[in-house]
Amino acid sequence: MTSLTVRNLTKSFGALKVTDDVSLEVAAGEIHAIIGPNGAGKTTLISQLSGQLGSDGGSVAIGDREVTRLTMAERVKLGLARSFQITSVLPGFTALENVALAVQARDGSSFRFFGAAAGEAQLNEAAMVALREAGLDHRAGAMARSLSHGEHRRLELAIALATQPKVLLLDEPLAGVGGEDAEGFVQNLKKLKGRFTMVLIEHDMEAVFALADRVSVLVYGRLIATGTPEAIRSDPEVRAAYLGEEEEA
Repeated sequence: MTSLTVRNLTKSFGALKVTDDVSLEVAAGEIHAIIGPNGAGKTTLISQLSGQLGSDGGSVAIGDREVTRLTMAERVKLGLARSFQITSVLPGFTALENVALAVQARDGSSFRFFGAAAGEAQLNEAAMVALREAGLDHRAGAMARSLSHGEHRRLELAIALATQPKVLLLDEPLAGVGGEDAEGFVQNLKKLKGRFTMVLIEHDMEAVFALADRVSVLVYGRLIATGTPEAIRSDPEVRAAYLGEEEEA
C-alpha cells in the first residue's frame, strides 16, 4: 500500500483562488474523506491530485515519488485511479467490455484493438474480478446503457479497480444513489478498506462517518480541520462552517 502526500497545493482561476495552500497526509491503507460545502474546491482538489488539472503551486507525491508534473495517464501507471463524479462509461458496450477496456489500457494495449477486447479470456477474467469487487458481476453481460444509476456507480468503481490502483480517488461515488443501493455501495467500500489508500469526497455524512479513518474539512479552498470522524463531528468551527447546516437539513 502507498501513501499520498500533498504539500501547499494551490489553484486559481483568474482572481478566484479555488485551492489555497492545501497540505494533506493520507496514510497508506486509510480512507481519508474530504468534506465541505458546495464551492469549497473539493472537485478542483481531486482533479489536481489525479492530474486532470494542473496546479499553480505545491506538490503531490505517491509514496516517495513526486508526481506533480506528471499527466493523468502517467499517474495511473504509478497506481493512482479516479472514479469520476459524473459517470464515464461507454453506453454501447456491456459492463464486462467497459471494464475489460480498462484492463487492456492498464496492460498497455492499443485502443485500436478495443473492439475485440472482451473476447480475450485473460481480459475477461481480470474484468470479472473487478466487477465482483464492485458488486456488479451479476450484471456483467448487461449493456451499460441499461444499468440503473446505482449500477453505473458500481461500474465506474469497477473500471477504477481494473487499473489495479494503489491510491483510489473517489469523487462523490454516492451522488444520486439512495436507499439500499447506497447502503450496498458503502458495504462494498468497507470490504475494500485496507487494500487501497482512498481519498473520498462525499456529501453523504452518514457514509463519510461510516467509512473514513480521518476527515479533512475544506472551506473556501482552505483546510480548516483534519481529524477522526468523532473529532470532526464535535469541532465547533466545523459545525459552524459546515456540519451544523448539514445536520439541520
